[in-house]
Amino acid sequence: MSLSHSLSLEVVLVQARLEAQGIVSYELRAPGNEALPAFTAGAHIDLYLPDGMTRSYSLANDPGERQRYVIAVQLAEQGRGGSAWLHSTSRIGERLRISLPRNDFELVQDPGLAVFICGGIGITPALSMIHLRVRQGLPWRLLYAVRSHERCAFVEELLDLEQRQGLGQVQFFRSDDDERLDMQRVITTTPADAHLYCCGPQRMINEFIAATSSRPPTLVHYERFAAASEAATGGGFEVVLQRSGTRISVEAGKSILDALLENGVDVQYACSNGVCGTCRTGVLEGVPDHRDDYLTDDEKRGNTAVMVCCSGALSPRLVLDL
Repeated sequence: MSLSHSLSLEVVLVQARLEAQGIVSYELRAPGNEALPAFTAGAHIDLYLPDGMTRSYSLANDPGERQRYVIAVQLAEQGRGGSAWLHSTSRIGERLRISLPRNDFELVQDPGLAVFICGGIGITPALSMIHLRVRQGLPWRLLYAVRSHERCAFVEELLDLEQRQGLGQVQFFRSDDDERLDMQRVITTTPADAHLYCCGPQRMINEFIAATSSRPPTLVHYERFAAASEAATGGGFEVVLQRSGTRISVEAGKSILDALLENGVDVQYACSNGVCGTCRTGVLEGVPDHRDDYLTDDEKRGNTAVMVCCSGALSPRLVLDL
């Protein structure tokens, strides 16, 4: 679950930079420019935004840096408002609250080749990992797929990292130039002992999982933007809030989270896609229709928790620990 606000930090937005079409990076520092808590490559923070919004963003800078955190945010046209607020309303000098860094996408410390396969904004956790590999003098390779040249973020930084020690290689794939990444070919031609990392849209992750199915699981690592299953929006069931006894109908076309928010229920959420764990809610009665990629298989079988942003119900009623 997300760390509570009691464990949050205050930071100052000191720089916003356009990295690509629709992508802006934000540099965050402590108010007195003192050292921030250390983080590991691939880590992310929760950013607590106005109106109770919480959003998770990967840290993109070198984990050896202690004076700043850098995140990059892509404007989501159909999002819930977090990216829109950052792109249009946030101001330099503004004070924000964030969670302590945590990591669900660890870089394995291995001297062999590390291969990063990224799509779009999925470059952000890999960028932090590449910084660390360069600093450690270890080999790496990046394959970065985007829709167009204009949507390719951190190009100068990546090319600079490629040149620093001669141990890295960057390859761009732009679909508008018909330079599409052939996932199966990439995996087939990669050394069998290389660690493989993938972050990007659902289609890319699914192709990556299929292409690496014969590789040892310890060498295969990925982070999703959204759960593999589509969100449950069929509705037709009721949620009961145990603490107040409130009953809320979840209608067709709505998620549990939609219904809770529309009825004024204060519930934390971030990714809205079933991957970050922020909206994990206890289940006291009923059978959830699990659609997330956060709970383990054993946790899903136990039916004691549900990710309300994307999961539904297989029973007429769910009693939630709210």
